[in-house]
Parts: sequence; structure tokens; C-alpha cells
Amino acid sequence: MATPLTLYIANKNYSSWSLRPWLLLRELAIPFEERLVPFSQRPEDSSFGSFSPSGKVPCLVDGETAVWDSLAIVEYLAESHPRVWPADRRARAWARSAAAEMHSGFFQIRNACSMNCGVRVRIDPVPPALRAEWDRVAALWADGFERFGGPFLAGAQFSAVDAFFAPLAFRAQGYGIALPPHAAGYVARLLALPAMQDWYAAALAETWRHEGHEQEVRAAGTLLQDLRAGP
Repeated sequence: MATPLTLYIANKNYSSWSLRPWLLLRELAIPFEERLVPFSQRPEDSSFGSFSPSGKVPCLVDGETAVWDSLAIVEYLAESHPRVWPADRRARAWARSAAAEMHSGFFQIRNACSMNCGVRVRIDPVPPALRAEWDRVAALWADGFERFGGPFLAGAQFSAVDAFFAPLAFRAQGYGIALPPHAAGYVARLLALPAMQDWYAAALAETWRHEGHEQEVRAAGTLLQDLRAGP
């Protein structure tokens, strides 16, 4: 019997990068073992280096092969699982481009709307640079729906591009971001996925707190609600 894949991730409440391959594996029903290693308060105490060559998560281990970085993990999986990317060449090119844009950009969203699944924050006013990036996200999603018909970004089936944007669903929910109807509907579809609901429930149940991430929330705006289990 083949050894199952092992995916190392960090705290579900905070780790947007970990969510991407985890969600893709779950949605495509690819068997894997989950290993959750919480963030350390001090980088020098992190144990990520014991399994990840970069000392970061996510990291996929397949026998003696370690694959780190969410985009590299997705491409590794695609070699054995064709459904990772759309079958249509045109849709596949668009999906890869959109996923790469998410992977390498949207720094205002990353900084001002740090992923923290269990909190609700009001940003008032929304800085123009942040609003511009959310507008770009909405435009990108609209382009995908227009080209490929939805309900997912590159067509009828969930694929890697949806996994890459899934953390934005938690961010939009947590920070009360106003979005046009097509984008708000897509956020709702992502949040309704059984795997996303499982991730969210586990995130709320976590009692770990990482001060760096908590500081980002306090800097973002006014904390309205904290739905997480107490430490």
C-alpha cells in the first residue's frame, strides 16, 4: 500500500498559505495525513525546519520528497491528479495566471486584512489602496465567471485557482468587506464548501494565540467580535 501524502500546516485560524493545499486535497478527495504544527511566538523556536527545507509551511511530504510553498505543492499534485487544474487549455492558462497573481500580489489585503478566521473587525474608513485591491479581486473573479460560466472561477468544477482565493473568503467575512453581488456570492459559495466549514470550525476551536497575528488584527480596525474558544 502506498504511503499517504503528509501535509504540514500551521494554525488554521491564521495560516492562509496552509489552507490552499489543504482545501484542494479535501475538495478533490486526494488522501492525505494532516500534521498541524502551531506557530511559535519566537521564530528561533519554530520546529518547521525539521520537516520543511524553507522552515515554513505548508509543506507536503511524499515519501522522501518534500515540496514546500503552496504553488509548488499544487503543481506537484497536478502531475498525478489532472483535476487540480481545468482540463480546457484556455481555462487552465487563465486559472494559472490568476492563481499566480494571488500568490505574488495583493499586499494591501495581506497586511490590512490578515487572516484570523475567528474575529470580526470593522475597518473605517477603508484606505484607497486596500479598496483598489479588493476591486481588482472582484474584477478578476468577474472575468473568470464571464469567460467560463461559473460557478467556480474557471468553470463548473472546483480547481486550484479557487483554492488560492479561498483565504479571501475568510478575510472578506472577518473584515466586513463590501463586495459586488457576483463577488459576494462567490465568497458565500466558498464558505459553504464542507471542507471550508470544517476548517472554520477547527479554527474557532483553537486556543493558541500568536501575538504577531493578534497585533495585526488590532492595527486593522475596531474589533467587533471574537468567536474563538477561550485559551
